[in-house]
Amino acid sequence: MITGTGHVALRVSDVERSLRFYRDQLRLEEAFRLDRDGKLWLVYLKLPDGSFVELFPGYEGSFHLDEGKVGVAHFCLLVDDAAETAQELRSRGVETDEVRKGRSGCLQFFVADPDSHRIELMQILPDSLQGQHGAPIAQRRTV
Repeated sequence: MITGTGHVALRVSDVERSLRFYRDQLRLEEAFRLDRDGKLWLVYLKLPDGSFVELFPGYEGSFHLDEGKVGVAHFCLLVDDAAETAQELRSRGVETDEVRKGRSGCLQFFVADPDSHRIELMQILPDSLQGQHGAPIAQRRTV
């Protein structure tokens, strides 16, 4: 049966610009690249839990989901401290909205990548609905 999330696949217009965002600003590790017919086909970026974000280069335009239309609205990455992460991302030039407590009891905020894919960053709290249903509770980093 299902054991976790493997990857999120994104079509991007400029792979180098997207890598500057995901690798340099969000600090995801570039794992590997795959070619097809002698050209770059996709780049895998590794998340700390072992899952990946795939970047497929060479697409036009930017992502836009019209309100009321079917489609993927966003994807979510877990963080250990929402306020600290938002501040750190802002210091790297990433625009964020304000950290807030969502209806489920988690702390969350959103960013957008260079192609306007929305990314939720969420801190799971013990008393949140997600925490009560087995989601990994945010643990503070130790240095």
